[in-house]
Amino acid sequence: MNRWNGKVAVVTGASSGIGASIATHLVNSGLLVVGVARRKDHLEELQKKLGEKFSAVFADVGNEKDVFRLFSWITQNIGVVHVLVNCAGVFRPKGLLDGETSDWVETFDTNVVGLCVVTREAVTIMRANGVDGHIVHISGLAGHYVVPLPYMNVYSASKFGVRALTETLRQELIASGSKIKVSSVSPGFVLSEMTSGEGAICYQDGTSILAPEDVAEAVLYVLGSPAHVQVHELIIRPVGQIF
Repeated sequence: MNRWNGKVAVVTGASSGIGASIATHLVNSGLLVVGVARRKDHLEELQKKLGEKFSAVFADVGNEKDVFRLFSWITQNIGVVHVLVNCAGVFRPKGLLDGETSDWVETFDTNVVGLCVVTREAVTIMRANGVDGHIVHISGLAGHYVVPLPYMNVYSASKFGVRALTETLRQELIASGSKIKVSSVSPGFVLSEMTSGEGAICYQDGTSILAPEDVAEAVLYVLGSPAHVQVHELIIRPVGQIF
């Protein structure tokens, strides 16, 4: 991780759970982190905790104008982006047979289209400044197979899309002669707002569960790989998870 010391990292979905933990680990590893999310109060709390190496930007990655504003602000106030972690994601529990179209659109706008827009803008900055940066997509086991849980509707489809986009981006970067790396990290069950509380995805009683910190450490492992090594896909699941 030494080569990233003092460099700028952008983490979307940084207001809680996995995103907040990734932002914290990156700050503790010496990076200047821009945390992006829609919930202002959560980001402000994280900023108080992490101090001057963390900058909070309130933006919706599903809104292209917000993304343009985000990277313009980063360039003017923080510096050149070297690392991007796409962690922003939404899940609206309901079935395909009785779900709301607006929920499906929001899921794809955030989990897929928003990821593409944020990535495009980050890569544009990296290439313009000769930076061999690193893009990390947070996918999930739901992006490898349809998890047999109720109310998943289009969520798995969106995460399958993230995996496909990881490979598509890898191929495009190679074709363009770029040495920017892209990786996908797919965790199993993680203790988060999605797996606890109202509207949560239920997980099997007695099954262990990952902490957000486990995923953050996996991201550090990916980012810490040698310059000539690309960890394309990393799957982590808690011991005892059945599927």
